[in-house]
Amino acid sequence: MDNSDLDNPGMPVDLACRIASTPAGPDQPVVRWRIDRHGRSIQVHERRGGGQTADMDGTAVEPPPRTSPARWNRILGFPPDARLLIVNCDDFGMDRGVNAAVIESVEEGIASSCSLMTVCPEAPDAVRLLRRRPGIPFGVHLTLVCETPHRPWGPLSAKEKVSSLLDPAGNFFEPTPAGRAALLGRARPDEVEAEFRAQIDAVVRTGLTPTHLDFHCLADGGRDDILDVTVELAAEYGLAVRVWLEPGRRAMRRRGLPVVDHDFLDSFSLATEDKADLYGRLLHALPAGLSEWAVHPGLGDREAQALDRRVRRTDHAFLTSPGAREAVARAGVTVIDYRALQRVWAADTAPYGSARAHPHAGPGAPRGPEAP
Repeated sequence: MDNSDLDNPGMPVDLACRIASTPAGPDQPVVRWRIDRHGRSIQVHERRGGGQTADMDGTAVEPPPRTSPARWNRILGFPPDARLLIVNCDDFGMDRGVNAAVIESVEEGIASSCSLMTVCPEAPDAVRLLRRRPGIPFGVHLTLVCETPHRPWGPLSAKEKVSSLLDPAGNFFEPTPAGRAALLGRARPDEVEAEFRAQIDAVVRTGLTPTHLDFHCLADGGRDDILDVTVELAAEYGLAVRVWLEPGRRAMRRRGLPVVDHDFLDSFSLATEDKADLYGRLLHALPAGLSEWAVHPGLGDREAQALDRRVRRTDHAFLTSPGAREAVARAGVTVIDYRALQRVWAADTAPYGSARAHPHAGPGAPRGPEAP
């Protein structure tokens, strides 16, 4: 399917392991994650206590430097002790089961936003759903890989113009160790920028206005220069960027740009058994400052593979359950979306962006073109 107009329906693989944990008291869980071969965060082990943590091979890893959540809370317009959480549904547009579950998770559940994969076959359906619901905040889930060879997707740019992003067959690489290594070893920054711009512009042409950019299966883009390209595009379009690895977070904070204060959670890192109970405990343990959960709700239909189905079904079940809202209220957590960050990014990235300022960028949330 050609998704060039969505309104028409028709760091290398061996990334250094970064370990993090949720702050916890004696009765609270400690959950640790590292980046896996697909660029996702995965649970490594559970252990209580502070000080150094250890990688799976026993290598000591220093905990990341402390930030000042109170300062960033004030910048975002919240009390210094507020416990802020973005609950973002990734992979919107991947298939219709995902699309339906994402909408339910935002409208009826505790999810606060979603991220649209413009290259996917059901992106036009996702766009139609968003156009009927202009109040749902959403980002662009920038995509350079495809993990579903039975339902492949590819670039929105002409293939001859982004050949460094494609495998010998002319397709996106799979997010396997070999696929990621091949992609990140050959991707040209100018071709990455061209494809990312095509994916953003495909949304802009529909009249919808995104709030942020994030990445599919590539943590912070996978390479420093890819993250740099993305931040420049965000400045041009007046958007925020999801940045969650510590080097990128430090770089953004030096520029006065808000990012998560604490450990990023990808729901593929969690066991599917007793997931609702684990989510409840994680909410209770959430510290002051900004955290983000990337969740993956889906109906788990025949379009999804086995592991995918279990993760997506259990996410959807929790996010839309009465217990989820009760757990958020009981924990005293404030669920927000990327609009709070976008206001600061759109105002503060202008001096760093290219001279080609996007006409809709501004000090507040940008406005997209009028829908036809």
